[in-house]
Order: sequence, then C-alpha cells, then structure tokens
Amino acid sequence: MNITGIYATPGYSGFFFDDQRAIKQGAEHDGFTYEGVPVTDGFDEIRQAGESIIVDIELADGTVARGDCAAVQYSGAGGRDPLFKAEEYAPVIEGPVADELEGRDATDFLDNAELLEEMEVDGDRLHTAIRYGVSQALLGAAAEAENTTKTDVMADALGTEPATEPVPVFGQSGDDRYTNTEKMFIKGVPVLPHALINSVEKIGENGETLLEYVEWLVERSQELGPEDYDPRFHIDVYGMIGEIFGAPYDRDEVVDYFAALEEAAAPYPIQIEGPMDVGNREDQIAAMVELREGLADAGVDVDIVADEWCNTFEDVQAFVDAGAADLVQVKTPDLGGIHRSGQAVRYCEGTDTRAYLGGTCNETETSARACAHVALATNAAQVLAKPGMGFDEGYMIVENEMRRTIARRARDQPQQTDEVTADD
Repeated sequence: MNITGIYATPGYSGFFFDDQRAIKQGAEHDGFTYEGVPVTDGFDEIRQAGESIIVDIELADGTVARGDCAAVQYSGAGGRDPLFKAEEYAPVIEGPVADELEGRDATDFLDNAELLEEMEVDGDRLHTAIRYGVSQALLGAAAEAENTTKTDVMADALGTEPATEPVPVFGQSGDDRYTNTEKMFIKGVPVLPHALINSVEKIGENGETLLEYVEWLVERSQELGPEDYDPRFHIDVYGMIGEIFGAPYDRDEVVDYFAALEEAAAPYPIQIEGPMDVGNREDQIAAMVELREGLADAGVDVDIVADEWCNTFEDVQAFVDAGAADLVQVKTPDLGGIHRSGQAVRYCEGTDTRAYLGGTCNETETSARACAHVALATNAAQVLAKPGMGFDEGYMIVENEMRRTIARRARDQPQQTDEVTADD
C-alpha cells in the first residue's frame, strides 16, 4: 500500500526546553521559570515551551498513521542537535521529505526509514527530531498496511524476537522527588526515581544531601511498596559528582562516595547516571572507564549509566566498545530515526553493557507509545516513562501500551498457529 500524503502540524510537547548550560552555571528559579540570560544558541529564555510537530502519513486506502517530532529537554547541550522550532521545520517535512516518501510502499518500513535517515537538505542532514517523528509515522503506516503491531514491524526490521512481558519501566520524578517517588512506590514501579539531581544544592557540597535522599528511598519503599517489592534505584546526577569533587578529582575519593551510596541503598541495587560531564565524547569515555575500573577494583557494586555525550548511534557504539558504562541511555530523539534506537539497543547484545531505552520528558504521548514498541521488540533492560514530569501519565502511557500490545500478540498467536496447521 503506497504513501499518498505527508502532513506536518506544529504542536506542543510534554514538557519544556531548558538551557542546561545556564542552569548548571547557577541560574536561579523564579517560580517555575529561571532568572537570567540563556547561554545556549537558539534559546530566548532559559526555560521555554516545548514544541513538537505532529506528522500524519496518509495511505492509499485513506488510513492515517501518526508520529510526533520532538527533541530533548536539554537541546543544544552535550553534543546534541540545536533547539527544535516547529514553525521552522514543518515546511521541510511537507516539502523535501514528502517529495522523497510519497509514492513509496508503506510496508517497506526499514527502507523508508533509512532513506529518511540519509536525506540531506541544502547539504545538511535532517534535524534528529524530524527523523524521529517521521520514522514513527512510517512505523505506524507499515503496521496499518500489514494489519499487525508496531512491535512486530520493528522486530522484523531488526531480526528480533519480541518480549512477552512488559519491559521494566523507569519512572522519573522531576523536582518533586519526594511526592512523585511515593506515587511510584505505591504502584510498584520497578526502576526509579531519576530525581533530577542537577545542582550542588540538590546533591550537597560533599554529596550528603543525595545520601540522605537515598536512605529515604529505602525507608519509604519498604513502607509503601507492594509485597515482595524489589526496586532498582536509578539517580541522574547530571555530572554533579564530578562537579563537587573537582576536576581533576581524586578517583579514590569518588569511589569512596559511591561505596557510601551503595551502603545507603542497601539492600537494593543502585545505578548512577551521568556521574561527570567533562565536555567531549573522548574525554567522557576515558573518565567513565577510569571510574568503572575504580569501582570494580574496590568491589563497589554501583552501576554507572552513560548519558552526556552518548547521543547518536555512533556514540552508543563508542561507549559500548570502550566498556565505559554498565548501561547506556539510548536517548531516542537524539538518535534520529526510531529504528536507530532499536539498532542501538541491539548493539549492546553480547556485551556487558545493558541498554536503557530512554528519551526525554519533553516528548509526546505518540512518541512514547512508539518507543514502547521498540522496547518490546528489543527486550531492552528498561524503558523510560514519558512524557512529562508528573510521573503518573507517562507511566500509564508506556506501561499500558506494552500490556495492550502483548495481549494483542497473544490473541493473534493462536490464529497464526491455526493458519500454519491448515497450510500443512
């Protein structure tokens, strides 16, 4: 079934764009916004409304499949594409992108997605957000044309066997790291709470504030969690451990701090995302390798998670090849085409690095659902609850999409088995 039309409508995303560099340099809160002048190119304010582009792909029978172009909250930082402005990029989708894709067979998902991935306009590749959103719509179009699930289309493209149980969901609390985390405990969320530790105030000048928070996590999880609850704690520190211990820091001192985090989290496992941010990929990998080796030598069982400077598929390869992390975040909007996220998860197979299918609070419900199918198709180690920072909505969207898909595949399986038997 052929693609007959591609349409782009500017819309909103599930959160906001934040100038990470300005925040890390000490921008102060002014209610929900920040005081001060932005320092990253493209920003008019330190915090501004998140934008998306709603992409509709129309098929020859009138069916419409949808994807949403979205970019990460901290756009333009850590080697990422610049700030995504919907009004600027919508004409690109309805122009050059539509010209390339209209008339193509919708069932050729991987070929269509790869064509989009390699496209150039005026000598430049398409913004990652465009590749991300249009490829979601291509995935949906293929599923509609084949009367199957997006999980099955993605699994066929990647050569995988989909998961038969929901992938563990990772809840993010935002700054409301106490109330939202208690919600997670009540619902038995398997990986939590992210906690948004992005300033010295939140971690403590010597890390003491974070240690107290981890101790609180243990206490409240045991009070509020369901019977036999066995959570995994995942804290994103946005490079702040490197900040408080200085650069160059004493590795033994940092390892001792990780040992304290392990003790505070006991009896539950804990993983720390983005322990430092040294400003470029090569040095970031070297610093992560050094820390990981130090933790192993000291017998400290705290996993470290790559985030900053691990954006593209090639970045994921570099971190995995170097053994620079226990987990890599596959930050879905930063990889471009959604199939690239699936390929990045697969690249971790057979290594000692696990794949965390992440993304950003600044996505949409449409992109979050599409990513749930990537998680199932690849059986990732964990998948982010998104969009937004309210927790409940994102968790519902991602968890329910996986459960709905697993139930549909289970219903379809007997039919497929009967068809095979009849053919025999």
